[in-house]
Amino acid sequence: MSFRALLFSSNFPKSPPETISTRTKPNPTRCLIRAPVNSPHGCRLFRLSATEGRRRSSGKVYADVREIADSLRELVKFGDSSNDAVSSEDDLDSAVPWWEQFPKRWVIVILCFSAFLLCNMDRVNMSIAILPMSAEFNWNPATVGLIQSSFFWGYLLTQIAGGIWADTVGGKTVLGFGVVWWSIATALTPVAAKLGLPFLLVVRAFMGIGEGVAMPAMNNILSKWVPVAERSRSLALVYSGMYLGSVTGLAFSPFLIHQFGWPSVFYSFGSLGTVWFALWLNKAYSSPIEDPELLPQEKKLIVTNCISKQPVKTIPWKLILSKPPVWALIVSHFCHNWGTFILLTWMPTYYHQVLKFNLTDSGLICVLPWLTMAFSANLGGWIADTLVSKGLSVTTVRKIMQSIGFLGPAFFLTQLSHVNSPAMAVLCMACSQGTDAFSQSGLYSNHQDIAPRYSGVLLGLSNTAGVLAGVFGTAATGYILQHGSWDNVFEVSVGLYLVGTVVWNLFSTGEKILD
Repeated sequence: MSFRALLFSSNFPKSPPETISTRTKPNPTRCLIRAPVNSPHGCRLFRLSATEGRRRSSGKVYADVREIADSLRELVKFGDSSNDAVSSEDDLDSAVPWWEQFPKRWVIVILCFSAFLLCNMDRVNMSIAILPMSAEFNWNPATVGLIQSSFFWGYLLTQIAGGIWADTVGGKTVLGFGVVWWSIATALTPVAAKLGLPFLLVVRAFMGIGEGVAMPAMNNILSKWVPVAERSRSLALVYSGMYLGSVTGLAFSPFLIHQFGWPSVFYSFGSLGTVWFALWLNKAYSSPIEDPELLPQEKKLIVTNCISKQPVKTIPWKLILSKPPVWALIVSHFCHNWGTFILLTWMPTYYHQVLKFNLTDSGLICVLPWLTMAFSANLGGWIADTLVSKGLSVTTVRKIMQSIGFLGPAFFLTQLSHVNSPAMAVLCMACSQGTDAFSQSGLYSNHQDIAPRYSGVLLGLSNTAGVLAGVFGTAATGYILQHGSWDNVFEVSVGLYLVGTVVWNLFSTGEKILD
């Protein structure tokens, strides 16, 4: 029966109950009553509270209720009888602006996405600026290669260290430090280049130190904020920030260099980090437990669906390295990044030497793989989370997505030797990298699955192997091309993709193995 009907019915009590127990603990009762009244102010809200005290007279409580009820009858008589008279406190949510009701966990995801966007913008700008810089400073190809590789000196150093730091002090501090550090190093690049080559190498290595902590820190913070059912989507969105960052950097760097000179690229891109850091300090927290503005409903959803709790004090290295799924992650990350780094670093050379493209006039060809990967990563994340929500086990989903991430590139690379037109070759390369992006819902999501409390350390371990694969694979490709052909380069990548597929499907799991 609605409150309106009860209020005017004969069933509403006329007198207080004969007995009320006074031995129970205070039992507060509260409800909101909305009564539509013909007044300039429209609908009015009344809060009704009654408390049964230990020694309080029941007649007094009942008299207060009756007095309010009689007053409400007079108000409701003038209202519109078609409206409901009772609403819960949830009705107050309609008064909150929509941007304050936006899930806070997705605010964290978007901020991480933005950080990764800046990460690759600051990384790829050197690949464009190095051309006018080498002309101005008379650098030979060997010097250019040394400058390009100096970034990885610092990047390798902070993979594991960044994971340990994030897992012990929290992801907010570490990711904030990383963005500020690499933004300062980016802005200092023109100054260092004019001071001399050693200064430039040090600044580029410092930039690698900052970017090296980004992935472990992000993995740590999302393991605490994002429920399992949304994990693939959130990670896919964050990693797509890297792809779109490359697109943005490649698109804007030539324009800035042409209009304002090559130093403008580093100054403008580096300054964006300060804007991001201000938002990060104001909006981000390492875990939902620390956020005082988080709505209770969302906090309950996150806490009940996330396994990762407080930061750890010690890292159980022996236990971590004794688990086969951990080694499956490390080996698979190596196999995955060997092919990925070769495609991304040597692709311009392949387009120029084999397909006879003039890359200066083919900007779309440069950004097409990144756009394809950004789209595929988010598509794969949506598919993975949908499969999990439908009841498929996380283990099965991770194996399916990573198998696509391995076998898809392997298939399309084998087709390159059979195509006869540049258009088909570009299509094969785009499809290869598009299916490669499904790995974001495979091995890149698995760190949080198997060890949510140590996800930063695990990503640091596996990504160290991945970076080494990029360094060795890039160098080995040059050696292979001196003594063989592009077909030999692709055969090595395909072989490693197949090894990764076997190892992943035999030893990986989506269940938690480390507490």
